[in-house]
Amino acid sequence: MNRLDRLFAILVLLQSKKFVTAERISEKFQISVRTVYRDVKALTASGIPISYEATRGYFIVSGFFLSPVAFSMEESSALLLMEKMVRALADKATAIQYTNAMTKIRAVMKGNQLELLDVLDESTQLQFQDIWQLQENFIPKVQQAIAHKKQLEISYKDKSEQQSVRLIEPIGLIFYAFGWHVIAWCHLRQDYRDFKLNRILSMKEPGGGFEKTDHLPVSHFMDNLPVKY
Repeated sequence: MNRLDRLFAILVLLQSKKFVTAERISEKFQISVRTVYRDVKALTASGIPISYEATRGYFIVSGFFLSPVAFSMEESSALLLMEKMVRALADKATAIQYTNAMTKIRAVMKGNQLELLDVLDESTQLQFQDIWQLQENFIPKVQQAIAHKKQLEISYKDKSEQQSVRLIEPIGLIFYAFGWHVIAWCHLRQDYRDFKLNRILSMKEPGGGFEKTDHLPVSHFMDNLPVKY
């Protein structure tokens, strides 16, 4: 990657995150931290309002907007493949939102790219079991609860078909063993629990925020999953 392409890629990365450390940029683009400093200085000199906050990293000052970027054919193909996987493995609401995002992406693509993408769309198919796809639109609700640290009230049916109502504080969403699982603090059990989304019968948002302030990171649960697939 030449320097001009790298500068543009760094700018896109900065726009995609609230904060980005010099070490993260260095790792992603395989350059030294000193080179990162020079690149950021070059972007600032060209008029990009980049600032820095100690311990958190670089950020673009609020109000700056980068014009729509162009996508390479390889990037577009990867996004198309992910769209098909989302349709197969997520719920309908998430699939619709991803398709809407793909429509916006297609709108900034060139004509010849669209033609090639249509060929790939018709030629790429997935075979999957219906039980993998969620019938209820729970993923967006769980994502919003995690992002805004909001409690959820769920009606849940366990492996033995026993039903219960739980007030939970969701901290992570994990796909493993061919199913979606929400990792959450359960107020009933006063401990973390792994709730499989396709066993949730209903979900409500009672409106309360998290009461527990020292939740474990999701990586802790990723390291201790019961299976490796």
